[in-house]
Amino acid sequence: MKRSLPQLLLAVLCAALCGLIAQEGYSLTKVQRITKEELKALLNDPSVVVIDVRTDWSWRESDTKIKGAVREDPLAEVKTWASKYPKEGKIVLYCA
Repeated sequence: MKRSLPQLLLAVLCAALCGLIAQEGYSLTKVQRITKEELKALLNDPSVVVIDVRTDWSWRESDTKIKGAVREDPLAEVKTWASKYPKEGKIVLYCA
């Protein structure tokens, strides 16, 4: 599958965010990609936090928004927002 430069940059950004979150003490032993069907099954689980880490521009331009997702600035220092979320349970980061 061919990806555009912005898609590749966002993928790298998401990977970097995962690394920074791991430094904050979150376990990333089970980092995996999931399908939208798998995500839909998780949305009713109160232990799952869905975090939209798209840039403001990418979020505004998109018609796709996940109901209940929390938006965090991917360019902000991860320490400032990662500590708001429980270290138990699942955290789903998504971007473009």
